[in-house]
Amino acid sequence: MSSEHSQGHDEHHQLSWWRTYVFATDHKMIGLQYGITALFFLLFGFCLMMLMRWQLAYPGQPLPVIGKWLGSANMPDGVMLPEFYNQLGAMHGTIMVFMGIVPLAVGAFGNYIVPLQIGAADMAFPRINMVSYWAFFVGGVVMLTSFFIPGGAASSGWTSYTPLADIATTGQTFWIIGMVCLITSSLLGAVNFITTIIQLRTKGMTFMRLPFFVWAQFVTAFLLLLAFPPLEAAAILQLMDRIAHTSFFLPSGLVVSGQPLEISGGGSVLLWQHLFWFLAHPEVYVLILPAMGVIAEILANNTRRPLSGYKSLVYSVLFIGFMSFIVWAHHMYLTGMGTTISAFFQATTMIISIPSVIILTVFFLSLWGGSIRFTIPMLFALAFLPMFGIGGLTGLPLGLNITDIPLHDTYYVIAHFHYIVAPGTIFALFAGIYFWFPKITGRRMNDVLGHIHFWPSLICMNLIFMPMFIQGLAGVSRRLYDGGAEYAHAQGTLHLNVLISWSAWILAIFQLPFIFNLIWSLFKGPKSNDNPWESTTLEWATPTPPPHGNFVKIPEVFRGPYEYSLPGAKTDFAPQCQQIVT
Repeated sequence: MSSEHSQGHDEHHQLSWWRTYVFATDHKMIGLQYGITALFFLLFGFCLMMLMRWQLAYPGQPLPVIGKWLGSANMPDGVMLPEFYNQLGAMHGTIMVFMGIVPLAVGAFGNYIVPLQIGAADMAFPRINMVSYWAFFVGGVVMLTSFFIPGGAASSGWTSYTPLADIATTGQTFWIIGMVCLITSSLLGAVNFITTIIQLRTKGMTFMRLPFFVWAQFVTAFLLLLAFPPLEAAAILQLMDRIAHTSFFLPSGLVVSGQPLEISGGGSVLLWQHLFWFLAHPEVYVLILPAMGVIAEILANNTRRPLSGYKSLVYSVLFIGFMSFIVWAHHMYLTGMGTTISAFFQATTMIISIPSVIILTVFFLSLWGGSIRFTIPMLFALAFLPMFGIGGLTGLPLGLNITDIPLHDTYYVIAHFHYIVAPGTIFALFAGIYFWFPKITGRRMNDVLGHIHFWPSLICMNLIFMPMFIQGLAGVSRRLYDGGAEYAHAQGTLHLNVLISWSAWILAIFQLPFIFNLIWSLFKGPKSNDNPWESTTLEWATPTPPPHGNFVKIPEVFRGPYEYSLPGAKTDFAPQCQQIVT
């Protein structure tokens, strides 16, 4: 990065309020916009799930207090209709994944932290960065608006399988338009991240000196860039089926409500599944890789020692990125694929688990011999390790044809996936918020409120998802709006729905201390110095909070990202931009 480039950022005119806070081009403000918006969507998506949990715990009973507020079309006399339950399920999955976790993990953390960690003044394309956020915002608004149109929101599942999605209510059209906006946002962001990391690294910041968080975001950007276009194309084709009466996904001979569907036919319902899962399996790694990057930063900092295998982490994450594109059809064993192709996808699925195990092993080994500081970020990071381990281990039976077929679409799948993304990814994102909050705001969050947030959340997460493994092994389908009350094989697990639901509601209560802590600490939290955690990476070498242009002086990097406890050094940490450490 040239000095002229830096000066161009420093010598800026005073921007208006709208340009500073709304139509911002500074990567830090855009990161905050992503973060605040994504946290709102996560809370909203969580509320949808809590409504579903009432129906599953107490099927057919009126929802107290707020049931009648939700309208007679959805909940006559406060009792949830199956159609509304399906809307909640489809939108919960869509909002949490595409409007919550991905924007928070990539849009917020990636935007704010990556330029700081590589010594850049901003992202490579600031205006494209701004457009990326607003495409995400518009997509989210379109999704939420669909709840208020006749027929309600999309109800064909977060996967929107055809032909059901092709003939669903108008809410599905809003879902498609919203997804096109969200996908466009991710594509613009991906191009920006890749260009920024390749082109704007400061002097001395070689690829093997990049913090692992940057590597994780780098690979994630390639996943977004390569995997999202097929789904965007599929969404447009489905939109054409719905409004232009094409039949890309509609086969001949369909009968709806006893009447033959008048279409040209000849479409393929499996084509949608292939296009969707070609995105949606790499999407799992879009969720987890940034989380792993956050965990790496916090583990190294709070063990006061280098990560035990930095290069192993880098090569593993690169291998995951490559392999994630050739495992998608393990979601499609029930479509009747041949034994040869099943064997191929079984093999690739087992192979892709190896680098994940390597990453988890490196994290555990990094704890050995460390001088562990049990800070709030470290508690969330430590909880991530076994939770992600449970999620990964329970995924192996779903990668094998013979065991996936009886487990497919049961609560076992719900439990496996949520162990990856709830006590897994979301815990990592909580850790990141507590860890970088002092750098972003100049103030520390309250530790007591952090403990009140962490411990009940850890307990409730396990009480929610562990019983679902039992339900899944009993064969209870995830699609039943009454939790299986009408099915003989589900009778023995109905009591678990009450336990799970109450655990979810208690979990919601213990998110309130976090929300209060976040807002209160912003104004009243104890002030922080530039490097409160005594960390080594470049973001801690900036003023707090970082100004426009980030660095007072362009930094130069002299060493790797995790040089802790060096023999003979005056301190137990050696910042990357510090030349002499002894």
